[in-house]
Amino acid sequence: MEFSGTFLPTAASSGLLACFTWYTMVATMFFLIASTVFSWLTRTHVAPEHNTSRVLTACISIVAAVSYFLIQDYFRTFLQAAEGVPSYTENYAAFLAIGQLRYMDWTITTPLLLIKMFMMVHATDLRGSRLLYWAIVADIFMIATGYIGDQQLAIDGGILVGPRLIWGAISTIGYLFIVYALYRVWQQYAPLALPIERRAFRLMAGTVVTLWGVYPIGYILIAVTSINADYLQIAYSVADVVNKVGVGIIVYLAGSSILEERINVKSPEYAMSVG
Repeated sequence: MEFSGTFLPTAASSGLLACFTWYTMVATMFFLIASTVFSWLTRTHVAPEHNTSRVLTACISIVAAVSYFLIQDYFRTFLQAAEGVPSYTENYAAFLAIGQLRYMDWTITTPLLLIKMFMMVHATDLRGSRLLYWAIVADIFMIATGYIGDQQLAIDGGILVGPRLIWGAISTIGYLFIVYALYRVWQQYAPLALPIERRAFRLMAGTVVTLWGVYPIGYILIAVTSINADYLQIAYSVADVVNKVGVGIIVYLAGSSILEERINVKSPEYAMSVG
């Protein structure tokens, strides 16, 4: 389908699965744009100690939105060049190419997500800052080694399964340290936080333990199975919405509830706070 000279994938031109994959990419981009605007405009609608987290959410969302603009544009162009339903090999190559954009996104967004989690329970003193530093180091280590593993390709473009899995195992060391760091934060700082902040931290940390696992699962499946890469693209898009937009909403709900408990919502002081 052509719209003002621009190719737009349809089920007729590219197949239903490929078309839906592109749809989820574009929808994810729109979610992230909306999250950027909402986070910035509501940065003063939360308790002061959570203002910075709202700004971080806006930063995370805009980086990811730009990433998804590039991802969906690449995938749309790929479908146009395929001139029909893409083959398994073509989808596989597109998935690996798009993966590079994802790693660039994660290099910026995942450290910012960790900072938000630490800030939720006020782990900002010297001890908390040191733990955050090592968590970010582990995060960058995880991403860098995962990226190296993603580049373990033969001359013909096929995946070198053994080297890929070895680098994946090395990358897992960084992930496990992040989980350990979040557990330490929970032990040391949760008792000092408000109940609503503790609940928010549990939900945010829960995305690390669960939904961050979507990415390494896809990393393994694309190497050892014949899964259609479009299913992984869809799963990654959904996970990115939850991990970036969803976590931002958790911060907003917790921070705004704290502000409302401190200030009468009908008072001039509250009106000035939300500006």
